[in-house]
Amino acid sequence: MVMQGILYATAKKKKGMTVGFVTFESVEQLTHAVQVLKENPSGGKEIKISDANRRSHQKVRAEGHVANGTATENGSNPATTAGETSAPEVVASSKKSARDAVTPLAHMPYNDQLEHKKHSMAQILKRLTRNARKACPPAIPLPNWIFKSKEIGGLPCKLEGILESPIVDGYRNKCEFSVGYSLEGKKTVGFMLGNFREGVTAVEEPVNCPNVSEISCKYAQMFQDFLQSSSLPLWSRVDNCGFWRQFTVREGRCPAEAVVLQHVESQISEVMLIVQVCSTDVDEALMKEEFDKLSTALIQGASTCSPPLPLTTIVVQDHKGISNAAPADCPLIPLLVPKGDQLEGRAEDKTRIHDHISNLKFSISPTAFFQVNTLAAERLYTLAGDWANLNSDTLLFDVCCGTGTIGLTLAHRVGMVVGIEMNESAVSDAHRNALINGIKNCRFVCGKAEDVIGSLLTEYLGSPQQHIAASESNSVINDTSKNEDTINCTESDVENMDSSAEKNDNGENEQPRDGSVDLHTCGDEDIKGDSVDRVNKEADSSPDEHIEAVVEQSCGEASLINDEPTDAISTDSLEHGKTCQDSSSIQNNNVLAASACQFKNVVAIVDPPRVGLHPTVIKALRMHPLIRRLVYISCNPDSLVANAIELCTPTSEKQEKNKGNRGWRSMSAAGLARQRTKSMPNSEPFIPKRAMAVDLFPHTSHCEMVMLFER
Repeated sequence: MVMQGILYATAKKKKGMTVGFVTFESVEQLTHAVQVLKENPSGGKEIKISDANRRSHQKVRAEGHVANGTATENGSNPATTAGETSAPEVVASSKKSARDAVTPLAHMPYNDQLEHKKHSMAQILKRLTRNARKACPPAIPLPNWIFKSKEIGGLPCKLEGILESPIVDGYRNKCEFSVGYSLEGKKTVGFMLGNFREGVTAVEEPVNCPNVSEISCKYAQMFQDFLQSSSLPLWSRVDNCGFWRQFTVREGRCPAEAVVLQHVESQISEVMLIVQVCSTDVDEALMKEEFDKLSTALIQGASTCSPPLPLTTIVVQDHKGISNAAPADCPLIPLLVPKGDQLEGRAEDKTRIHDHISNLKFSISPTAFFQVNTLAAERLYTLAGDWANLNSDTLLFDVCCGTGTIGLTLAHRVGMVVGIEMNESAVSDAHRNALINGIKNCRFVCGKAEDVIGSLLTEYLGSPQQHIAASESNSVINDTSKNEDTINCTESDVENMDSSAEKNDNGENEQPRDGSVDLHTCGDEDIKGDSVDRVNKEADSSPDEHIEAVVEQSCGEASLINDEPTDAISTDSLEHGKTCQDSSSIQNNNVLAASACQFKNVVAIVDPPRVGLHPTVIKALRMHPLIRRLVYISCNPDSLVANAIELCTPTSEKQEKNKGNRGWRSMSAAGLARQRTKSMPNSEPFIPKRAMAVDLFPHTSHCEMVMLFER
């Protein structure tokens, strides 16, 4: 091929990357290309040229000398010829072990790691203060918390320290191992030595990685041994093709009181193995044959270890996308089904393990989120509950609830929990978990938080406009009611709201009594108004499993209010296997709404993914005047800063409309948040009150942050 006078064999550049890969047919072509690029820089920018991370197995397969080049913008380095044994990337990677790549702080004593992370969290919080100051409208006085930040070193609130992990080594209950080639060209199951954006794709074994359990390492070695004789190829991150992609080990532990911290691995009682593959253009018969061989190898390997390793289930995930991050609905193929759990239905219903937090048992399906450090997560959730100031009069919204761990561990401290989660299998797990533990005051809703948060807040609390109107009306009679936090459901309060329509006990417009009320239930189909039968029958199932199947059948609503079952799991539903009908939805909605009226305290606990909360969720939480307290659990402090800016920045009476220019593409998350505050409707901002770091990831640079916001 020829481009701008340069001869080459192949060229590849992925969208959004500043690095590209070019292959040449000879050293002469490479030398000529380097000269041309030096003399004619692309777009006036210098291009850094260096040898790509070639591996010996690629050299052996090549019929002749093939030179690889990597070109990046800004800078200039001479290329390395094909005859040289190592390029700069290879040299750098060869000096770096899997331990260095995965646990960069492992060389430090644990107390020093904690101090390092505490200092990092403090710097991030200072960035929050600076950006919030910039985001404040010029005509509005700065909030008091920004003025007071000078007294505490620029922090928005006091950083109260860092909670250490109860265990430091082998704490991960989930390890995702990459599949690829080592620097020596060996098929390897382990960790990548660098970032693909940097041109590094080498994978090395998880040797001496202190965060990985010995059990996970042994299973990774078993899979690696199997790959040496497999006839199917490994996934190539450069060519985006291949079959074997990723290997995940998930572990389930005994109840917390049975865990001896010095011998944590001995408490691992269940193990799930997930093998990610790409079946594109692979013969089905050959694939089945490989799966049979793999199952045999893993089962025999687990049984022949001394002592034998636990092995509960094996599942294959067939993912055909480019990134290893597979969507939640990716097809699952069970290879080994747990005894006593062989239900008919979807694959995730057949393959699950269990773990324990705060003496509660949690059922975990292959793709469901569960904190990777179980014992540290228990401390995290306890802290969040303490800061939320929970009591029997509390209605708790658990946003991004996953398998329901936060809401269920705190359910005994509140009147009612409403959980929101977009992963359907995780919501199914949450329903099971509520039943397994006999928890009756939780409801879990499946859907994207940005799609359902508004309607749920209105369903339980009434619309923000109604409460604002009621507050303004009551303020004429009694100024002391301005700061009222209680959810009022008296007749006088209803009269203060819009009298043009009939209201229900929750202060919202009641639907015509001859129609159905749209009650958000467990599935996306249900959210759209469709009924979905999710019955899982099992002739040999235990009584508990039968109950779980019946509840999933009745729209997945694990909602029992004040120890009395709602119509979602009524006697008729149990006997006849009915899905939610219009009439039962109306009755159930009325029960939930009436029950919500008794709660005087409304709290939201959010535990979003790394990208943070969607702007729509931020807006909904901020706009509803009854939410006075919010606890934010963040695994990515950068997104916490952005979300906190929108939560805490005062608004002006006149909002600016988003102009839609393309400048946002180059903005930081905090910069985008500052822009969004300009269009935030007039509302009372939150105030950052407390912050605490929680170390869920010893030996790494990552750390959880918990912040309390009040107003």
